[in-house]
Amino acid sequence: MKTLVWVEHDSGSIKDATLSAVTAAAKLGEVHLVVAGKDVGAVGEAAAKIAGVGKVHVADADVYDHVLPEAVAPLIVELMGHHDAFVAPATANGKNIAPRVAALLDVMQVSDILSVEDEKTFTRPIYAGNAIATVKSSDSKLVVTVRGTAFEKAAREGGSGEVEAVGAGGAAVGSSFVGAEISKSERPELTSAKVIVSGGRALGASDKFHEVIDPLADKLGAAVGASRAAVDAGYAPNDYQVGQTGKIVAPEVYVAVGISGAIQHLAGMKDSKTIIAINKDEDAPIFQVADIGLVGDLFKLVPELTSKL
Repeated sequence: MKTLVWVEHDSGSIKDATLSAVTAAAKLGEVHLVVAGKDVGAVGEAAAKIAGVGKVHVADADVYDHVLPEAVAPLIVELMGHHDAFVAPATANGKNIAPRVAALLDVMQVSDILSVEDEKTFTRPIYAGNAIATVKSSDSKLVVTVRGTAFEKAAREGGSGEVEAVGAGGAAVGSSFVGAEISKSERPELTSAKVIVSGGRALGASDKFHEVIDPLADKLGAAVGASRAAVDAGYAPNDYQVGQTGKIVAPEVYVAVGISGAIQHLAGMKDSKTIIAINKDEDAPIFQVADIGLVGDLFKLVPELTSKL
């Protein structure tokens, strides 16, 4: 079985989510990669070094410059003539491209898988992760998105894949690139950080959020996250949001400050190795999943904790 994996890349570097997708794809059979973009030769060479990769298809053209899904999907469909499955990480780009590929192939997509049981059978979360469904596809071609936190990352070195250039398709139909506002931070990227400090609505205001959360994150070398309630209240930007409708994370340490623990938030972080919760409500649901719980006033406890680090 030949599997084609979408390579998620940014500024010339391959994102960790791709490595998890490669691990999942390897359970299906032979792994090939597809890299699309403009001036992505170096990305293709780096992709060929990923352990377990057999071939890397590189589509380097202006039409793929901003990775518009309307341009990329037809490229994937063309390559699927020689592959049995398309696997993409469940990132914003992956979730944008995969449904279009599935529609063009006229097959059902299997989304956000947690494991590969066999070549046609997978597990995936439903009801915000409260239940795990086992699903089996009867389609001749598979289109699958992978939850990155559920699979180990393939090694970036050790592979010797063959790089093959593929021709460019036509311009994207139905969309055009207007602009991008990309946030920059010296802190680790949220989905790949080993330590995350997240704040909730209990912080009360944007200035208080940063006054309490940022110093602790700086001491720990951590990424900063937030609950949906905090984001909706304007305490933190959208790209900080952790949860079912935000980013799915599984760091070594997750510190939840003033977060009650609604199921939508737990769905995005409950796979963290160690969860530390700080909340004044001892009955808050977050304590049911926390490994370490601290009950008290976060405005006193967090600065005290920060000062002792």
